[in-house]
Amino acid sequence: MDDATSRKPWEAFHPDGVIIFSDILTPLPAFGVPFDIEEVRGPVIGSPIRSEEALKSLHPIDLGKLHFVGDSLRILRQEVEGQAALLGFVGAPWTIATYVVEGGTTRTYTVIKSMCHTAPHVLRALLSHIAQAIAEYVIFQVESGAHCIQIFDSWGGQLPPDMWERWSKPYIQQIVDVVRKKCPGTPLVLYINGNGGLLERMRETGVDVIGLDWTVDMADGRKRLGSGVGVQGNVDPAYLFSPLPALTEEIQRVVKCAGPRGHILNLGHGVLVGTPEEAVAHFFDVARSLTYDSFLQDHAAEKATLVA
Repeated sequence: MDDATSRKPWEAFHPDGVIIFSDILTPLPAFGVPFDIEEVRGPVIGSPIRSEEALKSLHPIDLGKLHFVGDSLRILRQEVEGQAALLGFVGAPWTIATYVVEGGTTRTYTVIKSMCHTAPHVLRALLSHIAQAIAEYVIFQVESGAHCIQIFDSWGGQLPPDMWERWSKPYIQQIVDVVRKKCPGTPLVLYINGNGGLLERMRETGVDVIGLDWTVDMADGRKRLGSGVGVQGNVDPAYLFSPLPALTEEIQRVVKCAGPRGHILNLGHGVLVGTPEEAVAHFFDVARSLTYDSFLQDHAAEKATLVA
């Protein structure tokens, strides 16, 4: 892990939040799941866990093997202290389990979805073990300097809502419960790719902020989630390839729809490869220029014009 990679966006754009440059699979070897990265296939796990016998390879997380994560967080914390929030980064148990069970990246998730019915006791044991390890990893990141933690259930949206309720939500709640006891003041953000059918269920995990991808209308998401939870997002990353005026209009629309408080303006997913740097800079310039009061004034002026 190279903390310089996290510093580059900070030095270029000075956002309000800096996220550690990491991967959701980073902690796997520390609790018994080694993996390799192949150029074409991506992450490859040579011994997938699909049986009770395979579960024996798991062990409690050894945070000493993740010292480089703590070192990076401490360096970044010093770099941004008082100027930005430092965000930690973890994967949710279901998403991590898809790699551990499938043996790497998959487009169909057939092995793990079948396992829900053919070996549910094995899958539950695996998910619970991952949840405990990730909870300890979250606490480690907070103690190393992270102000806030983002939990990515990237492949949770591959589950039907009732299956997500059974196979993902309880293990996210397990993490939240453990972290709340040890780090009660640390905000937790939950993001799922393709989360339109899961918003209300996501709120029930007890996290502080829910990230919306760009397929959810921000106004609809706000209405469904209510005022008791914050929202993050959700400009389509493809807008950064559009003419800058179109990007400006979309940023303004999202902010208007999100309302006057509890919104972290962000993309609805990561920055796409090949995104023009000037578009990223424009995103930040527009964000800094906006105040919700100005939107209210514009709305009042529009109403006055209509009346006249």
